[in-house]
Amino acid sequence: MHGRPTGQGKARIRALCLAAALGATVALALTAGAALALPKKFSPYNKLNIFARVLSYVENNYVEDVDQEKLTYGAIKGMLDTLDPHTSFMTPEQYRDMKSETSGQFGGIGIEVEVRDQVLTIMSTLEGTPAAKAGLQTGDQILKIEDFSTKGLTIDDAIARMRGKRGQAVKLSVGRKTWKEPRQFTLLREIIKIDNLTSKMLEPGYGYVKVKQFTENADRELEGALDQLEHDSPGGKLHGLVLDLRNNPGGLLDQAVRIADEFIDSGLIVRTEGKGGRVIDEEKAHLRGTRMGFPIICLVNGGSASASEIVAGALQDHNRAVIMGTQTFGKGSVQTVIELDDGSALKLTIARYYTPSGRSIQEHGITPDVVVEKLHMGDLKPDHTDEPDKKERDLSNHLRNNQPARPSTAAAAGFVGDDFQLHTALDYLKAWQIFQAGGGMMKDQDGKPLAGR
Repeated sequence: MHGRPTGQGKARIRALCLAAALGATVALALTAGAALALPKKFSPYNKLNIFARVLSYVENNYVEDVDQEKLTYGAIKGMLDTLDPHTSFMTPEQYRDMKSETSGQFGGIGIEVEVRDQVLTIMSTLEGTPAAKAGLQTGDQILKIEDFSTKGLTIDDAIARMRGKRGQAVKLSVGRKTWKEPRQFTLLREIIKIDNLTSKMLEPGYGYVKVKQFTENADRELEGALDQLEHDSPGGKLHGLVLDLRNNPGGLLDQAVRIADEFIDSGLIVRTEGKGGRVIDEEKAHLRGTRMGFPIICLVNGGSASASEIVAGALQDHNRAVIMGTQTFGKGSVQTVIELDDGSALKLTIARYYTPSGRSIQEHGITPDVVVEKLHMGDLKPDHTDEPDKKERDLSNHLRNNQPARPSTAAAAGFVGDDFQLHTALDYLKAWQIFQAGGGMMKDQDGKPLAGR
């Protein structure tokens, strides 16, 4: 997700990024200038001498001609690889693709991917896209793109290879745990328009909204969906809402805040802290436009990450919703994107975020109030095929969380249908309605009222 550092922090970040992107000549000039001001061992630019010498050796002595831009970009990527897994460098082409994606439209095959164990892994497929039509699933491993191995390939490079013009074919070699051998898929790229959400009425008065990711205008789409659900409800009032954030990989921080604000009338939504514990921002809820008066079940799973966890954590801490499902991914860091002079960009982790009660969910994730597994329809065993094999805590160089993890509760009962978790959520909402009609109030394990406001 992308935060927005301000003031002195933003200026400092720009300075760091510009320094990192300088060529050899400028680097030498900076080193010389810094040496005049500081003793050599204290100079932050001392090691740039080593970089400049290596670059000079390569340019003058390597057996073939080299591309200086390629060398410089490679050096920056190598430097950032020593940091957390969400900090990365984007070439001008990759940055343009990223902006297209956050705007909600791009050319591709319709999958969300991450690198797991150095293998490109599908996190989710978008409905109606070439990938979904071909039968690709969460957890599938993309071993080759065309004839190029994805082992060791950065996420940005992989995405760039799968993106392209509408109608152009891309060949993928895909592995799955249940397959003995990888299978080959040839997909025709299409213009992928990301629908931020879908909504429907489960039963009269009981609405359902699935937020797929937090791209631009997700908050406006949510407002429209809720308006329609209320209009279609008996008496123009919802009895309950299921907010589905399962397999939502995150997105824009401001959209997460606005969507949480839709259901919370006051108080803190999220706090971001930068280096040394410095508070960068505190986002608070506003009374105007808040939708109250009905209970909410928020569904999450291991694919719910980043912005999804901000929303779930805020709703949980304010007792505005019961969080149901399985443990979330655990990405509690905030990234900002800084555009550089040549059109490339730096995605840099600048802060950790904390829920209203002060919880950091980095590594831990959000623990549901009610744990409900997705059950396999045949044998009623837990089914995690649509969740990532690994979470934030399993990623190399991930940020550590010094807070203890929140314990989970026992699994809930429910009846089986095409979506066990969703049916269980609906059962809870209907039970709520009956219980409240009798003057009762449902409470959590700590004795606090559950989302009945």
